[in-house]
Amino acid sequence: MKKFLIILSFVSLVSMSATAETISTDSSGFALISSMIDDAAYDIRYYSENNFTGSKIDGYEAPHAYLTKEALVALAKAAENLREKGYRLLIWDSYRPQKAVNHFVRWINDPTDEGDKSFYPDLEKSDLLKGNYIMAKSGHTRGSTVDLTIIKKDGGFVDMGGTFDLFSEVSHPDYENITDEQKHNRQILHDAMVDAGFKGIDSEWWHFTLENEPYSDTYFDFDVK
Repeated sequence: MKKFLIILSFVSLVSMSATAETISTDSSGFALISSMIDDAAYDIRYYSENNFTGSKIDGYEAPHAYLTKEALVALAKAAENLREKGYRLLIWDSYRPQKAVNHFVRWINDPTDEGDKSFYPDLEKSDLLKGNYIMAKSGHTRGSTVDLTIIKKDGGFVDMGGTFDLFSEVSHPDYENITDEQKHNRQILHDAMVDAGFKGIDSEWWHFTLENEPYSDTYFDFDVK
């Protein structure tokens, strides 16, 4: 009986270790978006001060955008679909190091730093973590999530009825109090991403994760550079 319990305990530990979240600095499964999509535009907000914290974010050493190779193949499919309709991608964020997420959490817990209130005009800063606007563990850190919009082929603006990282119900994909054109533009992006194998979320029209992400239990922490 004692031997059986020891074996059972060992099996349980192996099972737990196999399903537990892990942190990795191995970037070998990732590639630059630009390596496969040569017409994408970039506005990497966390490399700049133009974000809700008002500061450049830890882990962003260059204005580059990485994804897992599997997610990048799917994103290239979406880009081709949109290209045929007269659009190209504008990337705001993709892979996000865990140290960047830790930076967000430190900022939320610092009562002396308001950051840029224009990103959360109707909320208290403390609501951002409690309301799941910012997570202590982000899908971006698993490498198969991207924040993006569409622009015209000539770089012209496409009106989505709201901007990136606006913590408001305006950002909900099904928000009704926007124009028909804005709803149509959101639908164009949504359909292209879903057709390519991504799924959205109900709080951010710009946020998509690969359905079959390769590292569903692994959070990465190598720098973007």
